[in-house]
Amino acid sequence: MAQSIALIAPTAAPVMTIPLVFALAGQGCAMAYFIATVSILLVALNINRFARISCSPGSLYTYIADHMHPRFGVLAGWALLIAYVGTAAASCAGVVNYANVLLHDRFGVQAFPWIWIVLVVAFAGWLAYRDVEISARLMLWIEAVSVTLISVIALGIIFKHGWPPDLGQITLRGVTPEKLRLGLVLAIFSSVGFESATSLGSEARNPLTTIPRAVLWSALLAGLFFVLCAYAEVLGFRGEPETMDKSPAPLHVLARKAGLPPLVGTFTDLGAVLTFFSCFLACITAAARVLFLMGRHGALHSFFGEAHEANQTPHRAVLLTSLAAFIPAVIMAAEGVNMFDIYGLIGTVATLGFVTAYILVSAAVPLYLRSQGRLTPPAVIISVLAVLAMAAALLGNLYPVPPGPYALLPYFYAALLLAGFGWSTMWSARAPSFETDANS
Repeated sequence: MAQSIALIAPTAAPVMTIPLVFALAGQGCAMAYFIATVSILLVALNINRFARISCSPGSLYTYIADHMHPRFGVLAGWALLIAYVGTAAASCAGVVNYANVLLHDRFGVQAFPWIWIVLVVAFAGWLAYRDVEISARLMLWIEAVSVTLISVIALGIIFKHGWPPDLGQITLRGVTPEKLRLGLVLAIFSSVGFESATSLGSEARNPLTTIPRAVLWSALLAGLFFVLCAYAEVLGFRGEPETMDKSPAPLHVLARKAGLPPLVGTFTDLGAVLTFFSCFLACITAAARVLFLMGRHGALHSFFGEAHEANQTPHRAVLLTSLAAFIPAVIMAAEGVNMFDIYGLIGTVATLGFVTAYILVSAAVPLYLRSQGRLTPPAVIISVLAVLAMAAALLGNLYPVPPGPYALLPYFYAALLLAGFGWSTMWSARAPSFETDANS
């Protein structure tokens, strides 16, 4: 549960993602989150078909390789690597933004972004290298405190407004289907990672019971939290001279409007720093285990498929994924790119990786159930609806054509995915045991 919650990073949505969704979907922000939650729950139901029978550390990579074809598993593996590493890089931007907000508010200074990025990568990498249980417990406590603070602010805004609902949001005033679809992509980004508990495999206690429970409940609870926050934030910023997507610290504004002490806003900023750090940690924890199993199956060099002799962690994979997340974050920060833009751009690429893996795992469910003689019409319906929902999210990145650099991101993602898949295809040609190992 801690792994899934930390990678979802519930605090990240109200402090950074919801303002970006609002910029795209306007008053349809809460509706975009509601649709995203339903779509994610459909995928969770499909993932749990496999999580109840397999406790491999390879996450969705293993499920797809076992029940579709090893090549589809490799494609999913690379999609997940892009997704986890991209989310980790985006999380660095969150740490930088809110750490500097805290410094500026308290001391009137700000640190160079690269300093924060180096600290995050070094400390999180060390934790993931050492012991996943310690880091998982740390992540869960960080999120519990942060979510509680944000819930107090959101409920304060709603109670202060009164019980009549906000008709602008309920009736989707001024919201077009195109705007809603664009907002849906980043709304889905808020919930992705709920499946990452599956990456812990046999490291979890009673994995065939606890992992499916963690997958379903993390998706459901996070989704409800996001809908509440989206509704409250749009409501709270109504009448403000500065729109939500232009505010560097939106929860400061909301805490003030809710009549809460200024210290609450400061604590939410601190919570944001910690939650983005925990998200980075969860991302490299999950990515390293996918990389580890791909190395063991011959899809990549066996160098990555070895565990630390004392810690029993995939230490080499942890180091590589940490470095892969560090590079784009520090380069974009050095170029002076705004932290919200870094978060949105890299986060969109990461979302495409998650959506690809979710489509593949949902499509694999009917094949698995048919092989077991347990295929039923409801299972087919859930699989089809999940595939269609995720396909709609992909389409939202292509048409209508998003503004600015967002229009290029699907093609950049496709190039990364094909490059990785091509590399594994060439590498596995030198490893005759690939087909056998991937199915074992």
